[in-house]
Amino acid sequence: MNGKSSLRFVNKKNLQKSKKYLFYYLIFFITNLLCLIPFQEIDIKDIKITGTKFISKDLIIKNSSLILPQKLITIKTKYHERELRENLSLKNISLKRQIIPFGLRIFIQTRTPVAYAEIHNNKKVTRGFVDEEGFFINKEFAIIKEKLPSEFKVIGWGKISHDTTSKVIKAYKGNNDLTGIYISQEGFLVLEEKRLKKIFLGNQPDKIDLQLKLIFEIREQLKDKGFFEKIENLDLTDLNNPTLKVFKP
Repeated sequence: MNGKSSLRFVNKKNLQKSKKYLFYYLIFFITNLLCLIPFQEIDIKDIKITGTKFISKDLIIKNSSLILPQKLITIKTKYHERELRENLSLKNISLKRQIIPFGLRIFIQTRTPVAYAEIHNNKKVTRGFVDEEGFFINKEFAIIKEKLPSEFKVIGWGKISHDTTSKVIKAYKGNNDLTGIYISQEGFLVLEEKRLKKIFLGNQPDKIDLQLKLIFEIREQLKDKGFFEKIENLDLTDLNNPTLKVFKP
C-alpha cells in the first residue's frame, strides 16, 4: 500500500468514526430531549379539541379541576375525564398527553338529545334533555340542530332511573304516542300516552321489560279507536292483577 492509499484509508476510517459518534450524540440528545418534554408546562394554547365544535377550551377549564399552566406529566387524565364526562353531560371524552406535537389532546363525543327533561331535587328544578340511553343532558351543553325528534317529556329524571327511562324511550321509538315519563323522588314511574292515557308502573325497575311488553300487547288487543277514548288509565303495579280503568258515563 503506497502513501496516498494509506492516507485515504485513514481518512475514510476517521470519517466513519465521526459519523458513528455523531449518530450516538444525536440519539443521546433526542432521548434526553424527549425525557425532558413531559416536564414542560402546558397552557391553554397547547390544548387541542377534536370531535365537536361546541365545547371550547374555556368550558373544559371551567368545568374541571384542571389548572394551567401545569407540567404535562402531572395532568391526571383519567380523573379529568370522569369529571368532564359528568359536568358536561358527555357520552365520552379522552384526554391524551402528547409529546410530539407537544400538548394535551382531547377527543369529545357528545350526547344527542331526544326529549325535554327535568330533574326535581326538593324545590330545585334543573332543566335539560335526555338522550336515547336515558342520560340527562344539561340545557347549557345540549346540542340541538333543529328540533327535538320526540315530543314527550321526562319529569323527575334521576341517575338510578336512567336505564328504565332508556327502555321506555326505545320501546316507543317510531311512534308519537308517548307524551310523558313521570318519576317521583321515591322512584314511582308513571307513563302518559295518547291511547292508554295514564299508565302506572310503580317502582319496579326489574319488571320494566315485562311491563312494556304487556303495554304493547294490550294496545294491540284494543285497536278499536272508539274504545281507546273510553280508557282512563292502566295500572300495572301488580302484574298478577293488571287493571284497566274505563270511563263510565
